[in-house]
Amino acid sequence: MKLKIFLPFGAMILSASLFSCHNQGAEKGGEDTAVAATTALQAPYNDVYYDSLNQVMGAYYQLSAAFAGSNATAASAAAAVLKLHVDSLPVQLLQMDSARLGNITGITGSISAELTGLQGEQDIEGKRASFQMISDMLYDLIKTTGYKGHTVYHQFCPMAFDDKGAYWLSETEKIVNPYFGEKMLSCGSTNDSLIYK
Repeated sequence: MKLKIFLPFGAMILSASLFSCHNQGAEKGGEDTAVAATTALQAPYNDVYYDSLNQVMGAYYQLSAAFAGSNATAASAAAAVLKLHVDSLPVQLLQMDSARLGNITGITGSISAELTGLQGEQDIEGKRASFQMISDMLYDLIKTTGYKGHTVYHQFCPMAFDDKGAYWLSETEKIVNPYFGEKMLSCGSTNDSLIYK
């Protein structure tokens, strides 16, 4: 008898959560078109740097896919590859003033340290918390240096981390949420897009 009462109640909670996610995504959707870049931004630095950044982003997208599949083992392996690429990013080729270059070096050092922390986390939720910080720092890096010939979509899940919300980066507009995996794979919205020529 109790099971008959709880099953509809559980289904009602699940559908309310999904409605909340899609509703918040729809609210953000109005902002998406206003915020999204319509013209290409400049990426003025050395091509060797951008080739290396492309390897960083490829490894990052693999890490995001591992989280979308809720695969902690694959996430740790992808984090190790990403760390190798971040550590070998040739920031010395960026022709900019020493203060900005120091900022870039600080960002890449923090990403590398967070990737080490991600690999040391035992459960997938701890790894996802590190992924959130890595995503935010990588977004700052791309906004500072550009990413020649590529578009990066800055996407947002309003329900991640007990409704605090969290961002991630994507190479496509399609939402593939790394914070909930298959439970809410399409939950989220594109908050911004960075288009570089």
